[in-house]
Amino acid sequence: QVQLVESGGGLVQPGGSLKLSCTASGFTLNTETNAIAWFRQAPGKEREGVACISGANGNTYYTGSVEGRFTVSRDNAKNTVYLQMNSLKPEDTAIYYCAQKRGETCVIATTWPYDTWGQGTQVTVSS
Repeated sequence: QVQLVESGGGLVQPGGSLKLSCTASGFTLNTETNAIAWFRQAPGKEREGVACISGANGNTYYTGSVEGRFTVSRDNAKNTVYLQMNSLKPEDTAIYYCAQKRGETCVIATTWPYDTWGQGTQVTVSS
């Protein structure tokens, strides 16, 4: 059974950092058969793509608002993808989800290629 479990959310002050984890089971991350993306959804807003890492070559992609502040990476031995978030802003407040799609090409403009989702973890940036 394919499953994703996120962890690492919490409350942080503006300018602070958090590291989210997404642990996969039922499939192997570092292959050409999949890509993993992070999405977020703030209250009253649509779910938006934040970052993605492709399966075989590990290429990474970011939406413009987080580029230079967020880093997506993975630990193949732990079958886990991470999202390191630095210089956090109040507008980063959202529920963060990781998701898996078939095929290694990253897509963050839309949610439709992704067919396995984690349960989400809340990130709140506030003083």
